[in-house]
Amino acid sequence: MSGSSKDEGACIPPQNKGSWSSFLKSIASFNGDLSSLTAPPFILGTTSLTEFSAYWTEHPSIFVAPASEPDPAKRALLVLKWFLTTLKSSYSSRSDKFGSEKKPLNPFLGELFLGKWEDNAGTTELVSEQVSHHPPVTAYCIWNDKHGVSLQGYNAQKASFSRTIHIKQIGHALFTIAAYNETYLITLPSLHIEGLIYGKPFVELNNSTYITSSSGFVSKIDYSGKGWLSGKKNSFTANLFPAGKEKDVLYTIDGQWTDSFTIKAGSTSGLKKPEPIETYNAKTAKITPLIVPPLEQQDPLESNRAWQYVAAAIVKSDMDTVHIEKSKIENSQREMRRKEQAEGREWQRRFFKRSQPPDPVFEKLVKPIPGERIEAEKTGGVWRFDQSKKPVLQETPVQASGPSLP
Repeated sequence: MSGSSKDEGACIPPQNKGSWSSFLKSIASFNGDLSSLTAPPFILGTTSLTEFSAYWTEHPSIFVAPASEPDPAKRALLVLKWFLTTLKSSYSSRSDKFGSEKKPLNPFLGELFLGKWEDNAGTTELVSEQVSHHPPVTAYCIWNDKHGVSLQGYNAQKASFSRTIHIKQIGHALFTIAAYNETYLITLPSLHIEGLIYGKPFVELNNSTYITSSSGFVSKIDYSGKGWLSGKKNSFTANLFPAGKEKDVLYTIDGQWTDSFTIKAGSTSGLKKPEPIETYNAKTAKITPLIVPPLEQQDPLESNRAWQYVAAAIVKSDMDTVHIEKSKIENSQREMRRKEQAEGREWQRRFFKRSQPPDPVFEKLVKPIPGERIEAEKTGGVWRFDQSKKPVLQETPVQASGPSLP
């Protein structure tokens, strides 16, 4: 972590500079899971990590678009485009809304987040569940029956400190198009926090991620940020090519995942300066709001209902109430774990099943990706959606909201 003492906390209100400096010192010397550290009140968020699964599908029409494309290479391009459109909401929406990244609420075991999107793509549904607490793991499934498109996956985060906060995401996602019996493996980006010394943290993505398809195509996305002398923050370059032929680039996409990016034909087109096929503007793209049931109709384990008093207290900067309400949830969870242990049983997951590797779908699709493997020991196993437990959301009036409480 660099910067002078004059720079430290430059974006922090004067009344909060003391707590921010103490926080920076505590993470710099901390050895362990950073999620257990207590953050200053002004950097606490009201959104649980279980709710983050909704960021995958804030553009349902783009999510289902691959199902209408008969050409497999163009289908792979549409999957790549969809993935890139999810990045802004996933990694920048808190910073955009509040001026800086916020520390999310740590989900409890069994926490649920259910909702749906309604637009010209039809109904797209979401189930997100905290399937493990030690280690913390969120599993999710999103589907649109009209178009036969689904996404499922799971992820954990491992945070560490070296000059700044680094977060490794462990897990993967599977995107499936039923009409073509086609599945895509999606790896998850690692990230780090920029702007920490100034008190205005934001996310920057690291290294590379991949999307591989059962139809034989690979997308590689390379992430970069603003350097000392050049570059723009949140930049990337993506190439799509046939598996095993990385130099035979069919399509390229480059730009900023928080701003705009351009799709062009690749080197196989033979064109020296190919014209843009499409330019996508992440800043102006319309987001379809997620619809969730009113609080009184939610299950007691659903995120918005379970965290409602904590979230309200955070908004008011009432840290005494935050501590009291969080303690109620944590103590209730500890009591449930003690009872389960005494009775020789474990918590039954509502919508997901656990297995152990090897996973045949993953093993088939991962072959073109160097060094990628399932780290089941860090996620409590491999988590897959249990189709027999597909919930039917109640046909009752609902309120529209984003992934967090207002």
